[in-house]
Amino acid sequence: MSVTAARGFLASGVSAGIKESGAPDLALVVNRGPSSTAAGVFTSNRVQAAPVRWSRRALADGTLTAVVLNSGGANACTGPAGENDTRVMAERTARAVGSEPGRVAVCSTGLIGVRLPMERVTVGIEAAAAQLSEDGGEPAAVAIKTTDSVHKTAVASGPGWTVGGMAKGAGMLAPGLATMLVVLTTDADVTAPVLDSTLREAVRTTFDRVDSDGCMSTNDTVLLLASGASGVRPDPAEFTEAVHRVCLDLALRLVADAEGASKDIEIRVVGAASEQDAVTVGRSVARNNLLKCALHGEDPNWGRVLSAIGTTSAVFDPDRLDVAINGVWVCRDGAAGEPRDRVDLSGRQVTVTVDLRSGEASATIWTNDLTAAYVHENSAYSS
Repeated sequence: MSVTAARGFLASGVSAGIKESGAPDLALVVNRGPSSTAAGVFTSNRVQAAPVRWSRRALADGTLTAVVLNSGGANACTGPAGENDTRVMAERTARAVGSEPGRVAVCSTGLIGVRLPMERVTVGIEAAAAQLSEDGGEPAAVAIKTTDSVHKTAVASGPGWTVGGMAKGAGMLAPGLATMLVVLTTDADVTAPVLDSTLREAVRTTFDRVDSDGCMSTNDTVLLLASGASGVRPDPAEFTEAVHRVCLDLALRLVADAEGASKDIEIRVVGAASEQDAVTVGRSVARNNLLKCALHGEDPNWGRVLSAIGTTSAVFDPDRLDVAINGVWVCRDGAAGEPRDRVDLSGRQVTVTVDLRSGEASATIWTNDLTAAYVHENSAYSS
């Protein structure tokens, strides 16, 4: 159920001492081939961590043989010293697994503005390399957690080939990617251009539509590596569907583990004039803190949904808007619809459906409620 579900991959996770707690904090994923094609999608934040910049360059030729990941420190906003630390991580990993630094991606997550304890990191890389295993996917997924309460893995299969993956993320989940690290692997025989287009399309409708708190990270990275170990060149449609399924599974696990959340909220926008209109409306609703507080308090306050819709440039007639909360159409034609007391918000799953009645396009955004626990956790994150 992780990055070693696909043939041709080894992984490991160790405690390098980056986290004061002593919890696992360093992972390796190694592609043994015979192929080493790869693709990646990164944060659109203009402030980008040194590992993001390094990994972009490493992927320039569409190949990777290894990924080294650490939690406990983002290595973001650390200046030239942080850039050098990233280079050292790639060099040490390459030496340990028999590769070249330029074919190693580096991923870091944790507090911004603090350098990594490099003596511990380099020793950890050696330890992780010594523990690489076909069963190492789960330890690797555990080692990349920060505020995550659970590790996150997923897998999907096609005729003779597999796609596996792991992710971390529990906060700063917003479009442009979430504050997440994701490594996907496949043993399918796929070219780098196909990997790239497949990954970008999958991310566009999964990770990029997760919006927990409207905050965008500096370190977001999604990588897809192909070993070709199955010897099977998959049907393009089947492969695309499998990658999408793994990405969606992991994306929903991120939302379900969002910091302090008590409700998983799905915003479905239908009847839009364009997909972009649907996404824009969905994101506006998902980022409305008043609505998120109302849903946390199990109050079906549909007026807050309309308020959020009205801040967008989407095509709609305010007097033709319909809104349903958990299947009850509490708003019809921009006014009160079915009685609010019919809405059951006692469970964790909440679905808000917005019908713009302006076209045939649709989109879904996933978010969560705003709780006191979220405020508490983030009020003292760096201390």
